[in-house]
Amino acid sequence: MYIIAGLGNPDKQYEGTRHNVGFEVIDRIAEKYNISVDTKKHRALIGKGVIEGQKVILAKPQTYMNLSGESIRSLLDYYKADEEHELLVIYDDVSLDVGQLRIREKGSAGGHNGIKNIIAHLGGQVFPRIKVGVGEKPKGYDLADYVLGHFSKAEREIMEEGYDKAVHAAELIISGRISEAMNEYNRKKRED
Repeated sequence: MYIIAGLGNPDKQYEGTRHNVGFEVIDRIAEKYNISVDTKKHRALIGKGVIEGQKVILAKPQTYMNLSGESIRSLLDYYKADEEHELLVIYDDVSLDVGQLRIREKGSAGGHNGIKNIIAHLGGQVFPRIKVGVGEKPKGYDLADYVLGHFSKAEREIMEEGYDKAVHAAELIISGRISEAMNEYNRKKRED
């Protein structure tokens, strides 16, 4: 059993914002594998399915970003899942270019409050994650305003490709090929 949790904020006003890229990736995985993510349990919207021969729970915590750990802890406890090998967290990262991925097996929160809360609830930093770049905040912008803002039309087009890459990376990770995913997606983009 694999739990794939995409981070974001519930409510219509947050749809399509930089902070909700985790939800966007979950929606794309759900669509590709015909999984309905509409059951309310563990303070999340969840859906059950099979990906790459692996039973999965897709989860979109509904606790708001900064309390994501409450929902994820509940899911791990209920399904008796091991966060080091059966959890994958997908979320936004302002230190990466728009649409760029960074895959890690463990690590600090790096200033991300959702991850900070997950680490606090899990009592450790060792869990696989896919960071999806949303671009660096412009000078003078408030970070909260930036991550709760929407992508430009040009950025949305780049993000579509980023979401596809994140879906593929998730498929690799849950089929036990995290090293392959890291090799493929952790490279810096070449300048043309």
